[in-house]
Amino acid sequence: MRFILITALFVTSVLTAQAADIERVNYGKLPKLGSAIAMIYDEQTGESLYSKNINTVVPIASITKLMTAMVILDAHLPLDEPITITREDRDRLKGTKSRLKAGMTLTRGDLLTLALMASENHAASALARTYPGGTPVLVAMMNAKARELGMDDTHFEGPVGLHSENVSTAKDLVQMVLAAQSYEHIQRASTQSRHIVKINARQTLRYGNTNPLVRSRNWDIGLSKTGYISEAGRCLVMQAKLSERPTVIVLLDSWGKNTRVGDANRIKSWVERPARSVRQSRIR
Repeated sequence: MRFILITALFVTSVLTAQAADIERVNYGKLPKLGSAIAMIYDEQTGESLYSKNINTVVPIASITKLMTAMVILDAHLPLDEPITITREDRDRLKGTKSRLKAGMTLTRGDLLTLALMASENHAASALARTYPGGTPVLVAMMNAKARELGMDDTHFEGPVGLHSENVSTAKDLVQMVLAAQSYEHIQRASTQSRHIVKINARQTLRYGNTNPLVRSRNWDIGLSKTGYISEAGRCLVMQAKLSERPTVIVLLDSWGKNTRVGDANRIKSWVERPARSVRQSRIR
C-alpha cells in the first residue's frame, strides 16, 4: 500500500513538473513579433495565450470582407444568381485595380469566393451593391452584427475595407473569426489556394489566395483573411490547429510585406514547442 502511494506521488510530481515546463515555455519566453497588434486565442480553454495592444482601435482593411460575407450569407441569397460588374463597383477611394471589368458576369458564390480568398475589391463592391436595399443597408447590417457579436469597438463605413474608418481591435476580431467559422462557404473559400472563374467561352480568370500559408503542408488552416491599406498596414487573421488545438491568430499593422507571415510561423513554433518538449522527455 505504501509502495502504491509513493508511486502515485511520484507520477503526480512528474506530471506537475511537465505542466510547469509547458507553462514556462508558453508564457515565459514570448515570441518576438513584428506586428504592432497581436492576439493568440486558445479555443478549447477560451484563454488568450498572447496579447499585444489587443484593445487598440485601428483600421482593419480587407479583414472587413469577413463581416461582409457573413451578412450576405445570413440573407440566404441564391449563390448561383448571376451578378454583372458595373462601373459603380470600381474603387474611387484608393484607385486599386481589378481584373473584374464592367460587363463581366459571375455568380454570387464566385464573387464571395474571390472576395474572401483573393480579397477582390470589385467582387465585394458588387456583392454589396446587389444586397437587398443596396450598400447602405448592407453596411448597417454589418454594424448591427458587430453589436450582436459583442464587438463593441468595431465600426464599418464600407463593405470592402478601403475606408480607413473601418476599425476594430484584436480582441473584437477574435470574436469575428469565431463567428465566421460557422459558415461553411467562408471556411472553404478563405482557405482554398486557387480559384478559376469562367467569364465566357474564351476567357477564364485564375486567382490565388493572398495568404501563402494556405499552400503550406505545415499548416492546418480552417479560416483565413488578409488585409492591407496604408493606414492599416498588413493584417492577417486565421483559425488554425496548433498542436492539434484550434487557435485563433490576429495580426494587425505588420510593418513589412512578409512580417505577418513570419509572425504566424513564429507563433506556430512557439505554441508547438511545449508539445515537442513533452514528446522528447517521454522518449528519454
